[in-house]
Amino acid sequence: MTAVTTTTHLPASPGTRIWRIVRLLTANPATTIGMPLLILGLIFLGTWFIWWMIMASVSPSDAADAAEGIQYNGASAWIFFYMLVVAVQAVNLAFPLALGFGSTRRAFNTGTGLTFLMLSAGYALVMTVGRWLEQLTGGWGVRGSFFGSFYFATDAGWLAQWWIYFCWFVFFFFTGMIFAAVFVRWKAVGLTTALLVLGVLVVAGVALLTFTSSWPAFWEGVVELGTLGVASCLLVPAVLAAGLGHLLLRRATPRS
Repeated sequence: MTAVTTTTHLPASPGTRIWRIVRLLTANPATTIGMPLLILGLIFLGTWFIWWMIMASVSPSDAADAAEGIQYNGASAWIFFYMLVVAVQAVNLAFPLALGFGSTRRAFNTGTGLTFLMLSAGYALVMTVGRWLEQLTGGWGVRGSFFGSFYFATDAGWLAQWWIYFCWFVFFFFTGMIFAAVFVRWKAVGLTTALLVLGVLVVAGVALLTFTSSWPAFWEGVVELGTLGVASCLLVPAVLAAGLGHLLLRRATPRS
């Protein structure tokens, strides 16, 4: 007689399923970590070289004005917008694969949200360290401001500085999740329509502020909130974006 041994496979716990999604979304660190940091470094080097040429070409009497001028630049802002692209690519590629491996939509949405929060925390730490080195070196030796441009910098301490970066990253990651969910569900036609609707809403908002002469009040409110307040307010649309992305992916069906 031959003994037959049967093995009972217990279903994975919710935490295990969620962590599998995190591992799936970060399976290629070159896309989610390596490439953004590489491009950030290249942009920094190019920006520093421009600063060096500016400071080397001005007279000592004009150096202070030149140093003040190069504080206002958007060179580092690209990485926040790039996170929107990373989110779209990650969700679009991982969603059908995750469902093919038996993941639930709820686990996928939760794992995706956790991944974006972890990436936001990590990138915020990188930017905060960059800001610290920037101040330590006197603006990288040329009195420049790359990591602490006027709309990111704060004097409220390093934890507040990290929080500002974290909020911006969270906002763009979860905004990207909406566009990814739209693309997964309705493909290029849906994504194009969503972008057109977004453009119309932005133009409508600008027109409303213009025709009601509300721009002074708008900018006054921004100034009163400050850099830290504005960044914190970004969590509200980020939460709404996460909820909307979850609802869209719950009904999405992967298509070839």
